[in-house]
Amino acid sequence: MGHRDVAAGARISRFMLVLLLCLLGAPAFAQQPAPAASALPDDEVGTTLRVGTKTAPPFVVRDTQGRLSGLSIALWQRVADQLGLKSNYVQRDLPGLFAGLENGDLDVAVAALTVTEPREARIDFTFPFYTTGLAIAVPADGNGGAWRTVSRVFSWPFLTALAALAGVLLLVGVAVWAFERHRNPEEFGGGVLNGLGSGFWWAAVTMTTVGYGDKSPRTLGGRLIGLVWMFAAIIVISSFTAAIATSLTVDKLSSGIQNVNDLAHARVTTVAGSAAAVSLADRGITFNRRASLETALTNLAEGRVDAVVYDAPLLKYRIRRDYASRLSVLDHTFERQDYAFALPQGSHLREPVNRAILAIIDDRQWSRLVARYIGSP
Repeated sequence: MGHRDVAAGARISRFMLVLLLCLLGAPAFAQQPAPAASALPDDEVGTTLRVGTKTAPPFVVRDTQGRLSGLSIALWQRVADQLGLKSNYVQRDLPGLFAGLENGDLDVAVAALTVTEPREARIDFTFPFYTTGLAIAVPADGNGGAWRTVSRVFSWPFLTALAALAGVLLLVGVAVWAFERHRNPEEFGGGVLNGLGSGFWWAAVTMTTVGYGDKSPRTLGGRLIGLVWMFAAIIVISSFTAAIATSLTVDKLSSGIQNVNDLAHARVTTVAGSAAAVSLADRGITFNRRASLETALTNLAEGRVDAVVYDAPLLKYRIRRDYASRLSVLDHTFERQDYAFALPQGSHLREPVNRAILAIIDDRQWSRLVARYIGSP
């Protein structure tokens, strides 16, 4: 065998040896678990974070003893447990949460916080864990219905139509009385007031097709007027009935507000500083600001405003609990709302918290947790 053959054989042997080692080592490498990307450094495990929160049922609920619960709290506690963190909850209002994150007083904010571009410019948000929209609360059907019906019956347009009908009846009654007062004094005679009253009565019972038979025209002129009035009365009574039905049907439309387009000419209110306030302002809708959702809903229940605009799950929860018979939430929602936890800008917790959130909401238990606090969709 030549020198070249020996060298070639050596190279092939080395190649086969390397290939064999790679094949034998591959399973070992494949079996090594990847490091947990959500884990924190050992020196941060067990750290107590200053967690800002704001009562926003059903996401943050505070009982009479100060204990916290709700969907956001439950999720955060699972995240903290997964990362080995402890929480010291601090109650703040909405502006206080963002200010605390900016000045370093808070490490994280847990509530029903909507992700918006202006807020993102000041702080960082985690991955959204719940998506909803803005909703509109209005007086419930039948709320104060008796009073609203009475007010519509005695409204100026209704009374005007009623006066016009009375005028037509009087006109027809005068015409019949003019023909019948001499030839039929038993039914249309007497003084002027008695005669006109009899004519008015005959015109009314003829229009309504009651026809008591106590008064009837006997002259040719009177009967011609009666014939014309019988057919004309069909049109008159139909028009008047339609006017009444329209007036009373409008009362059932919850102040006429069916969607966001109807808010332009309504008395609208929402919570100051909320995402709903920003959305209404962007749409050019005039609205009043209230310090809390409770105040806004109280105003709506008292009839001081026509609608309250706010996050759908928060509206539904509060109305279901405190205003079930007086207020309702329209089915239509608008302006998508994504809820997330808030962190100071550049927080090193963002990536670990994001991974923990994704792991939790991907679990089957998450849908059960949502159903527990918010209910089935």
